[in-house]
Amino acid sequence: MKPVRDMWGDRPLKKLVFVYQGLLVCLVVLGVILVLGTVYGVFFHTGTAKNSQVDSIRNSSEGQTFLGIGQIRIPTADPQPGMVVIFVSFIYYPDDKAFTEEIVLRVKDFRGIIENYFSSYSTVELRKLDDESIKTELLLRFNNILRLGQLDTLYFSDFMIIG
Repeated sequence: MKPVRDMWGDRPLKKLVFVYQGLLVCLVVLGVILVLGTVYGVFFHTGTAKNSQVDSIRNSSEGQTFLGIGQIRIPTADPQPGMVVIFVSFIYYPDDKAFTEEIVLRVKDFRGIIENYFSSYSTVELRKLDDESIKTELLLRFNNILRLGQLDTLYFSDFMIIG
C-alpha cells in the first residue's frame, strides 16, 4: 500500500501539517498580544485624549466656550435673497453635566432659531439692527427652550450680511 501524498507530489503530508501548526502558533501569539494590550490599556494606561467632545465633558469650575453650533449661512427675506453668515458661541460650565447634555442635545434647535430669526429680515432691515439687540433677542429665544439652566451671553465671531 502506498503512503498518502499531498498535491506537490512526493512530499508527504507532514510538511502540510507543519504549515498549519505554524499558522496556528501565529494566531495564538496574536491573540495573546491582543488580550494583553487590552488589559494594559484598560487598567494601566491613563491616556490623554485630545478629542474635543472628551475635553468638553471634563470637569471644570471655569466656563468654556461652546462652539458646537458652528458657522451658519442663512438667506434673507429679500426678493433677491442676500446672505447672512454667522458663527454663534457662548460660555457654559462643563461641571454641570445635565445642563451640558441639554445644550448638546439642543444644537439643532439653536441653529433653527438662528435661521428663523435672520431669514425673517431683509438685508436692509438687518443692517439697521445693532449686534447687541440681535444677541439679546437670540439669547431670549435660546433661554426659552432651555429647562436645566440659562445662558448669560452670546458671542458672534463671524457676522456678515452679504447682499
